[in-house]
Amino acid sequence: MNLALIVPLICYLLAMLGLGFYLSRRPTEGSFVENYFLGNRSMGGFVLAMTMVATYASASSFIGGPGAAYSMGLGWVLLAMIQVPTVWLTLGVLGKQFAVIARRVNALTINDMLYARYRSPLVVILAALGLLAAFIATMVVQFIGGARLLETVTGLPYQGGLIIFATTVMLYTLIGGFRAVVVTDAVQGILMLIGTIVLLVGVLTAGGGASAMFSALAEIDPGLVSPRGPDDFLSSSFMLSFWVLVCFGVIGLPHSAVRCLAYKDSKAMHKGIIIGTLVGALLMFGMHFAGALGRVLVPELTVPDKVMPTLMLTVLPPIVAGLFLAGPMAAIMSTIDSQLIQASATLVKDLYLNYVGRKPGSTPPSPTFIKRASRLVTLAVGVIVLLAALSPPDMIIWLNLLAFGALQAIFFWPLVLGLYWWRGTATGALASMLVGAISYGLLTTLGIKLFGLHAIVPSLTLSGLAYVIGSLLSPAPCAEVRALFGKNSGEELGKNSAERQAPGAQHETNT
Repeated sequence: MNLALIVPLICYLLAMLGLGFYLSRRPTEGSFVENYFLGNRSMGGFVLAMTMVATYASASSFIGGPGAAYSMGLGWVLLAMIQVPTVWLTLGVLGKQFAVIARRVNALTINDMLYARYRSPLVVILAALGLLAAFIATMVVQFIGGARLLETVTGLPYQGGLIIFATTVMLYTLIGGFRAVVVTDAVQGILMLIGTIVLLVGVLTAGGGASAMFSALAEIDPGLVSPRGPDDFLSSSFMLSFWVLVCFGVIGLPHSAVRCLAYKDSKAMHKGIIIGTLVGALLMFGMHFAGALGRVLVPELTVPDKVMPTLMLTVLPPIVAGLFLAGPMAAIMSTIDSQLIQASATLVKDLYLNYVGRKPGSTPPSPTFIKRASRLVTLAVGVIVLLAALSPPDMIIWLNLLAFGALQAIFFWPLVLGLYWWRGTATGALASMLVGAISYGLLTTLGIKLFGLHAIVPSLTLSGLAYVIGSLLSPAPCAEVRALFGKNSGEELGKNSAERQAPGAQHETNT
């Protein structure tokens, strides 16, 4: 083992644990539930941008995406840039409405927002079950990515790296809650950006420049420098599907949407959009371009997902590689912690507190009980994911995209149309979620590709139709819901000075 590589990584992991512990000891306002699951709605623009980027840029982006670029070449780099507008889309479509309405109804989770909109426990329960199933799959991907990173760098067995990585993430999430998640995300986002730039410069220097490396790629396989990839794999239908799956459809991802509940004011949102889009563009290009060029420097990799750590070990001095291997480690950790905290919120806040702990005649759970239950559930979910990650596939990007699609098929239309179409109803939401989940499951399981499209495209189309038809065939929402989610519901957030005071006043009223 090379200590110059291992020591910086160990220091990084210990620093994340220390930061989580420090944040857990800081005095905070509000209840434990609000602080643990939403950080008391205090995110500024920079932290918002970095947590959005870090949450989205996961093991698939830093490990699986470059692995796909290693196999597919420069065409995959162009395809990956479709992801650049994701922060702009999520905050632009959901951010303003979510922030105002969440404070009015004291919503702490996405399922709180769904209940406020549809007034249906069945919608919440179905959404919670779908979220938990998809999150477990995506967290498995992240655990696999972190374990493979440690395996490649340290020479530890895969299972040993998995246990070390999983233990670190679970502990700082368990201790610090949402506040630890977003602050560590900001630190990790900075590390991701620096590590990506350093690696790309090292790869271009080692390969003799972009022009020489393009020529070398063409000699290996002309398809590696073609926009359509080897054997025309990147067809028009595939690219359209990818645009829906990793760009447009990202609006419906709950772990990104929940950030729209937690920022401080409209100034923070606008700043977050600008910084997040710029940082996301640099990360997506740098990671995937380095992965594609890596085919020249390390042409014999049998597991493409190992291209990023292998390149860092190849083109950078050991001490520098050890420092910046924290970049992909940060990308993976920042996604897991977000999904862990939201899975815990789903089980404790959305299901237990709302439907078990508050039955008529029962004694409300004490704050101490809620605190212990939240942390115990976070730990239990992490252990389940750890066990599921013990047998990994060769390329994790496909598993991650599968789970991405499932979340979008379930949540996209109930979230988006629920905000912008007053006529949407619980019947429409239920129909959309069921049709989306069933159609996506059947199409992916049976391998059916209508017109060559990924299952997400017909699934979103069918679930959207189901939402509209189900809503029109059922009674309109009540006057209270129409007033809360009407066309003027977000106007006050656009008034800068008044808005910065309004959320606090609204929150005090709700609490």
